[in-house]
Parts: sequence; structure tokens; C-alpha cells
Amino acid sequence: MGDTAVPVLPTHDLARTLDFYGVLGYTITHEQTRPYVYGAVTAHDCELHFTAAPAGDGPPEQTRCLIMVEDVADRHRGFSAAIRERFGKIPAQGPGRITRFRSGQTRFSLIDPDGNRLIYIEQTEPEHLEYGGSAQLTGLARVLDIARILRDSKNDDKAAERALESGLRRHGAEAGPLDRARAFAALAELAVARENPKKAAERRADLVALALTEAERAELAAELGAADDLEDWLQPRAE
Repeated sequence: MGDTAVPVLPTHDLARTLDFYGVLGYTITHEQTRPYVYGAVTAHDCELHFTAAPAGDGPPEQTRCLIMVEDVADRHRGFSAAIRERFGKIPAQGPGRITRFRSGQTRFSLIDPDGNRLIYIEQTEPEHLEYGGSAQLTGLARVLDIARILRDSKNDDKAAERALESGLRRHGAEAGPLDRARAFAALAELAVARENPKKAAERRADLVALALTEAERAELAAELGAADDLEDWLQPRAE
């Protein structure tokens, strides 16, 4: 057997932390508060350990942990169902949440109640993943590529939104209708993610105003429906 690395993550409230991971299907294997705080959970032969966060008034630097999984989409579905069932909804912001997942993604993030970010990555993710801004792309197409990485891999919705809005101002006039539609659709989804319904409605109106053919709308169906899909995912559990 090769080496095994076990992450030890900070916690401000061990009981809360263990409960959260228990909701996600992890089994609690250790819990103690004296003579020092220490806990552990396990799932899918992967252990996570926790100890008391350093004392201090300011927020700690976010701890990151990579977890390679066989089926990242299935793991995301399971976590989504468990969080909605236990807490009634999937939070869009803050700790104690998972990031959204779109078809084709190879990773998503779990941000636990202490702000630790666990990044679940498909084991078959390409070794040399394209991280956006490909030199083969130009204009708005390149901006869309950069925004994709900011949104899906770096989970930086604010930066993705800023890049797309700037890209539309600079390249929108010469961009083709498909790229403009992709930009408006991405901005509508980002507005939903950032809990800005007014901006989401404006971007949906921009999409309606585009003179797309039925074939073009069919080609972009998944992207055009991303905002609606995200709203459905964020819907509270039905009572």
C-alpha cells in the first residue's frame, strides 16, 4: 500500500462540524473535547479529521482540501439531496453549502460551517485542464472561456460576472448572436447565484430580444436554461 494523507481541518464547534458531515453521509469515527478538541469522520475510504481552530478575532485563512472521487456528479446529487432534506434549502451564499454543478463540470466545492473548502474532483479530470483564456479564442468567445473557469473551477461568481459585463461592452458589437446569447445566459445564471433577481430578469429580457433561430436556441438549450435550472436547485424543500 502507498502513503495515505489525512487532512486535519480547523473547527470552531466540533459538534456542529460532525453533525454537518454526518448529514452528508460521513460516519463519525471519533469525537472528543478533552484534553483537546479532536474529531474524525469517514466515507468512501476517505478520512477527514478536525481540531480546534486557532484562537483569534479575525476570520482564519480558508483551508482547502482536494478529494478525488469516482463520480463527481453523483456525489453532488447526493450532497444536494441531503442538505435540502436536513436544512430545507440549499444556501446560495456563505458557509455550510455546496457550489452548483453544471453538466460537463469535473469538480465542485463544499464549504463547511467553519469555512473550510473541500474540492471534490472527478478522478478522470484531464491532467492538463484548460483554465480559460485559450490563445485559440478571441473577442467575446475568449471572455466566455475565462468566465467559465472563474465560475466553475474557481467559484468566483463576482469575478465571472465582472469579466462578462466588461467583455460585452468591449466585444459585444462585433460578436455573433450565439456568443452574445451565451454571455447573457451566463449573466442570468450568475445573477440568480448572487441573489439578484432584478439583474436576472434584465438578462433574460436581453435573451428574449436576441433574434435567434429555433436551431440556434436548440443548440444553446442547456446554456439558455441554466438560470432556470439553478433556481430549481435552490428551491426550498416542499413541505
